Amino acid sequence: MENNFDQDLIYAIFKMVWSKKAIEREKNVDGETSKGEEGAGSSKKNRPTSANSNAVKLSCEKLRLFVSEAVHRAATIAEAEGRNKIEATHLERILPQLLLDF
Repeated sequence: MENNFDQDLIYAIFKMVWSKKAIEREKNVDGETSKGEEGAGSSKKNRPTSANSNAVKLSCEKLRLFVSEAVHRAATIAEAEGRNKIEATHLERILPQLLLDF
């Protein structure tokens, strides 16, 4: 079995980001209503965001693939330079194309 990221950890990270975004939205809505303006999103219900287990599994797999591809590409650059250790500069060099590919 391949090494995967812990699904509970990834879900906890997602929940943390979702809660921060919800707080930001609430601040924005409160700021708009205090100015006497009615915001376009003010009629939305504030429902908690969640993800089903299959979505979390897929996200873990996508993250695993992203990290392994980054390490592989950085290792290729390091080997081309005659080094046996990946450094931050190797990751910086592969990052733009990696982000475009994913």
